[in-house]
Amino acid sequence: MKIQERTGAGAGRSAGPVQPSVGDRLPTAPRERKPALAALAVLLILLGALGATTLVLQAGDRIEVIKTTAEIPAGSSVTNDNVTSVMVAADDSIHYVKWSQLGALRKLKAVNTIPKGVVAVGEMFGSGSALADGKATVGLSLKQGQYPSGLEIGDVVAAYRVTSGGSSSSGGSSSSGGSSSSGGGSAIVSRATVSYVPDGKSSDTDFVSSTNLAVTVTVDNNDAAALAQAASNGEVALVRVPGNGN
Repeated sequence: MKIQERTGAGAGRSAGPVQPSVGDRLPTAPRERKPALAALAVLLILLGALGATTLVLQAGDRIEVIKTTAEIPAGSSVTNDNVTSVMVAADDSIHYVKWSQLGALRKLKAVNTIPKGVVAVGEMFGSGSALADGKATVGLSLKQGQYPSGLEIGDVVAAYRVTSGGSSSSGGSSSSGGSSSSGGGSAIVSRATVSYVPDGKSSDTDFVSSTNLAVTVTVDNNDAAALAQAASNGEVALVRVPGNGN
């Protein structure tokens, strides 16, 4: 009789709540979805793609323009030897001079001295002579031997009076910009700047040309008359002097 009661009591205790097994997971609450954040992420991706596309398109919109390869003095024009073409990004706010406009640009003069290596813009050129105050230009017609080979626009030269035979004249008086002596070999102008040479540079060959070389130099007003008088008689020889940046 006692054995049955114990058995019944043990059976009653085993009827308690069932414990979950060790391997089972507790149920989790469903995640809260945020459609606004998802939409923002998609929008940012689209904006990034659009920006990248715009940069690519802008990089591809390029134009061919003029760039200087040598210094262009004030009052001088562009030549085949002092400009080249480069590609730049198109920008309507910058008045680039396109390479296709090179022919028209040759007819204009530099308003101020244009350094080497800059991209040309319209504001750099004008139709006037653009000479600085107190300056004048004088045209020379020089024979072979009256100028150094390789003479270029922008070169600094001295002008000496010579006889038709090529020797120095003792009667040449110097101007305010030249030597103070009046003896043989005196300079008409001690410093002048070459502002024009055909094609931007004289020939480097030594053969005697059948035609004279047309050269234009920029000098002080006080030197212009004496230099022009000597030039009209064919009694001018040019010598390159320090100051050319070489």
